[in-house]
Amino acid sequence: MSVQPIRVSIVNQSNNPLPDYATIGSSGVDIRAFLEQPITIQPSERILVPTGIFVDIPVGYEIQIRPRSGLAIKQGITCLNTPGTIDADYRGEIKVILINLSADAQIIQPGDRIAQMVLQKVERIEWHVTEQLGATDRGSGGFGSTGV
Repeated sequence: MSVQPIRVSIVNQSNNPLPDYATIGSSGVDIRAFLEQPITIQPSERILVPTGIFVDIPVGYEIQIRPRSGLAIKQGITCLNTPGTIDADYRGEIKVILINLSADAQIIQPGDRIAQMVLQKVERIEWHVTEQLGATDRGSGGFGSTGV
């Protein structure tokens, strides 16, 4: 089965290749750090990493920034504010908030794959004000109420 791609304009001011899918079944494209030199992230430190890319997302879509599982398990580095949302009307550089959750300092090299971008369709909400919501078996139970 072939999936029809959505055309998204991109400006790449980095020296890295365009974000690309690692495999035919990948849902996200890897994005890379656009750095002049390596940066060190201390334990529990947060940093904002530039990518050098700018995109023109079609109205009705967003791009989500998500962690890379390999970076998380191997180095303890993940994305904060995840999934990060890039709205269709944003035209600035895409930057990624990373945090080092490991006990050791970690190094990000120029060109390292630091996150994934996923293009996602967005539905708009039309609120319907009411006095009562429909009943469910769960009701208002939350935070562990299902026994898990």
